Amino acid sequence: MKNSEIRLLSTEELRTKLQDARQEVMNLRFQVVTGQLTDTSRIPITRRMIARYETLLRERELAPAKEGDK
Repeated sequence: MKNSEIRLLSTEELRTKLQDARQEVMNLRFQVVTGQLTDTSRIPITRRMIARYETLLRERELAPAKEGDK
């Protein structure tokens, strides 16, 4: 999913996707430990998605305060 597509999501959708991504990272880590995961490159990709979601949520959180400073 591209950043432009992520920005179109509502805040609640972002929170849901963030929770899903965190769950996916946990599942991937368990699969690595048990030897079931062959494509380990999915872990850093998912972690980057988590960072994108968190960044956008933080931007939205700070946006009202920034407008009030003007």
